Amino acid sequence: MINKSIPVALAAAALTSGWAQAQSSRDYISVVGSSTVYPFATVVAEQFGKTSGFKTPKIESTGSGGGLKLFCSGVGVEYPDITNSSRRIKASEVEGCAANGVTDIIEVKIGYDGIVLANSKASQSFDLSRRDIFNALAKDVPNAAGDGGFIPNPYRTWSEVNPDLPDVEIEVLGPPPTSGTRDAFVELAMEGGCKTFDSIAALKKSDSDAYKARCHSVREDGAFIEAGENDNLIVQKLEANPAALGIFGFSFLDQNADKVQGSEVDGVAPTFENIASGEYPVSRPLYFYVKKAHIDVIPGMKEYLAEFTSEKAWGDEGYLADKGMIPMPTEERQQFADNVASRKNLSMAAN
Repeated sequence: MINKSIPVALAAAALTSGWAQAQSSRDYISVVGSSTVYPFATVVAEQFGKTSGFKTPKIESTGSGGGLKLFCSGVGVEYPDITNSSRRIKASEVEGCAANGVTDIIEVKIGYDGIVLANSKASQSFDLSRRDIFNALAKDVPNAAGDGGFIPNPYRTWSEVNPDLPDVEIEVLGPPPTSGTRDAFVELAMEGGCKTFDSIAALKKSDSDAYKARCHSVREDGAFIEAGENDNLIVQKLEANPAALGIFGFSFLDQNADKVQGSEVDGVAPTFENIASGEYPVSRPLYFYVKKAHIDVIPGMKEYLAEFTSEKAWGDEGYLADKGMIPMPTEERQQFADNVASRKNLSMAAN
């Protein structure tokens, strides 16, 4: 009979040894994750480094999926303390964390963001429906017969998708599959357009896996170009190529309003007010996740969390709103601030 306690005991011993060296091995906070949350976390880190007496946290932009993978790899000084995410952690990722001993996690929602399709201000602006977005970027689209059949995406120009759109080639620069922005875009924008087709909407009830495959699969024939996790690079490419559109978070549109313009989606412009009110249809919450076992070991963790969840940072008039983050309502901010203060464990009941 296999003694399952042996590997657990070995892991515990290794962890204890690792923590014994923590103070001398790392005296700064390590944060990984979402490129969308990255600029917000960086602002908080810089403010924290200037005012707290602790070292400025190290923030790395790895993408939401990549950050969660690193975060869930283990407990100890060699693993990140916090991961940023532009989507909620998945149940499968929580299970992966637990398998590596990462069992106590604090979830912090920090605010909201809109996902925009933007292009150079030197070009004509776009007014897109979510159906337009799906037809332009889906791998397969419903055939003209409307009998439930699908064909490889035949559309080459925006005007072929919708005669009211510009007669220019479809070229969209977007994030890779590891990105939370990509996850949210296909769910909110593409699926939002996909389910306007009756034949696909019916598929959701009969075969949810097939429905998701139809609605979430992005074309691979060159019309959609994976441009990495660096949203600033996408902005630069849009400047150089006025015919292209790019997908990124509202904060990057807000910070580059002199260079790029956001497309309307279903007749609603991607503005701070429209995202805050929920009127803009392609918006999502932003998060970070904290390894509770690290809070009392890594210097400055409690203080960094207090800074991020303070009204001066994430409040209605806070410095994160100045950077383009959409604040949560007051009661929601208080709830998550209380969760941090009490170190409340993540619950997946809402998933």
